Amino acid sequence: MTHEAIFAGFGGQGVLSMGMILSYAGMIENKEVCWMPSYGPEMRGGTANCTTIVSDSAISSPIISSYDSVIALNQPSMDKFESKVKPGGNLIYDSTNILVPPTRKDINIYAIPGSEEAVRLNNSKVLNMIILGTFIAVTNAVKPATILKALEQVLPERYHKLIPLNTEAFELGMEFVNK
Repeated sequence: MTHEAIFAGFGGQGVLSMGMILSYAGMIENKEVCWMPSYGPEMRGGTANCTTIVSDSAISSPIISSYDSVIALNQPSMDKFESKVKPGGNLIYDSTNILVPPTRKDINIYAIPGSEEAVRLNNSKVLNMIILGTFIAVTNAVKPATILKALEQVLPERYHKLIPLNTEAFELGMEFVNK
C-alpha cells in the first residue's frame, strides 16, 4: 500500500504539522515515508503545503504530479489542487473556508466544517487535527492510535497539555466519515 497526499492551506493552519504527524506515524509503523514541505517566506498567512507519502515499499521519488488524496483548507489550495486528485481519489476540504466547492464527479469528496468545529472546541488551532482525523478515517494510511503516538513526538513538550484537546479534535474528524 502506498498513499500519496498533499496537505494545503494558509500558513498557520497546521498543514505542515498534519503531514509531519502522518510521517511520524508511518515511521512508528515501520513504513517508508516522505515529507516534503513547501511554503512562502511569510509562512503565517501565506500559502503552505506539504507532500506526504506513506508506503509499505520503497518510495522512488518525492516528486509527484497527482495525488491519492488532496486536503485543502482554503480556496487558493482548492483552486490549485482539485485537478491533481487521481480519478477515484479523495478530496477532503474545510467547507467553512471554501466558498467554491469542488466540481469533479470522478473522485470522493468530503466537505468537513473543520473551522466551525474548531471554534466550537474553543481552539481554532485544532482545525488540522479534525481534518487529519477525517483523512485517516477515509484512507486508513496508518492506524488512528499511531497518529496519537506521533502527535506526542511532533508536538513540543510545552504544548503536551493540549494533547487531550487534539485527541478530541482528531476523533471528531473521524466521526464525520463514520456517520
